[in-house]
Amino acid sequence: MKLISSNKVETNRYELVVEIDGVTFMNAVNAVYKKEVKNINIPGFRKGKAPRAMIEKMYGTGVFYEDAMKELYPAALTEAAEEAGLALVRDKVDVDVDKADKDGFVFKAVVTVEPEVTIENYKGIAVKPMSAEVTEEDIDEEIKKIRQRNSRLVTVEDRAAENEDITVIDFKGMVDGVAFEGGTAENYNLTLGSGAFIPGFEEQLIGHKAGEEFTIDVTFPEDYQVDELKGKAAQFEIKLHEIKTRELPAFDEDFVKDVSEFDTIDAYKADIKEKLSESKKNEANADKERQIADKLAELLQAEVPEAMYENQVESLIDEFSMNLRMQGIDLDMYMQYTGLTVEKLHDTYYDRAVSQVKVRLALRKIAELENIKATDEDVENKYNELATSYKVEVDKVKAAFSAKDIAGDIEVAKALEFVKENAVNEE
Repeated sequence: MKLISSNKVETNRYELVVEIDGVTFMNAVNAVYKKEVKNINIPGFRKGKAPRAMIEKMYGTGVFYEDAMKELYPAALTEAAEEAGLALVRDKVDVDVDKADKDGFVFKAVVTVEPEVTIENYKGIAVKPMSAEVTEEDIDEEIKKIRQRNSRLVTVEDRAAENEDITVIDFKGMVDGVAFEGGTAENYNLTLGSGAFIPGFEEQLIGHKAGEEFTIDVTFPEDYQVDELKGKAAQFEIKLHEIKTRELPAFDEDFVKDVSEFDTIDAYKADIKEKLSESKKNEANADKERQIADKLAELLQAEVPEAMYENQVESLIDEFSMNLRMQGIDLDMYMQYTGLTVEKLHDTYYDRAVSQVKVRLALRKIAELENIKATDEDVENKYNELATSYKVEVDKVKAAFSAKDIAGDIEVAKALEFVKENAVNEE
């Protein structure tokens, strides 16, 4: 491969002129011939046995040229871009062939490249720190959640329904006196205050006792998912069969022994405090990183090609699809059941993709400016970490991920730590 020229034709678009030598080209032509000859019939020869010269004589000298060029140009283009100091972006490539013969071929390719980036004032970014302090109220709230998970349902007979009660109801919904589809159910368990039903529904059950029959009036929201019901006034006939509430177990040493390996309340609380503290520290660190990421996206100066955003959207959707498959769900089936479309899925991830692309560009530039490098040891440690995570041999991880990509990820992570260390806390 020989890079003849590299010229900027517009923002983030370059024209590369590349030459492939004759030996390489003819080897590729011969490889195509060997692959395609089995499908070619030439009078006087058995199928698949015709000499290349005979096929070229009948169909033209360049009969195998196009396929040979398709085989060669992607790698040659990548190599030429590296020589020109350009980072290619996956996007439409406009290719024109200038010359192709036994001496080789020359092609022009207009490609999209990563933008020129500048960033300033990334040291001393102001962040609002999130408190990682664990209070007694935090501990009590966690204990309450644990008690709720170990609670039992009991039927209420001596009072009316209250918020957080579980009611068993029949209901029949009507608009203008006519029942509508999906608006009827029997023996339905509804937790009051859960927000599972439209606004106003659950609130009107509060104060009624088991055995009562009554009617409530509600209005469907303007953004309700069923077009025919948007903004419509409706009446629901209700029959309240049963009211249930959660009875929490007493918080004593017997409870502590049942739900943990501890024997005393003090030891159990100390363990909860330690776990909450770790969780809050992680949450505070993640919040600090979010604030820094938002600021870096603002500080970035670059005309980012749209293709970079679209490629990242595609990656996020692929990740979402993979997570669904791990749960045994196909993406197409998921979209069918939820009413989600490809366009809506794209829009869901677009803003996140824009932020991620900008932040990564910013951090890569910071790594360059601060001479932040990934060492060979860093890369090897990352390979081992991935092998442990995927539960495969290190050699398989190395075959799947290039050392260059691994080093790039490490440098981005180190740059983020650098910015975090140099951030300042707002009062």
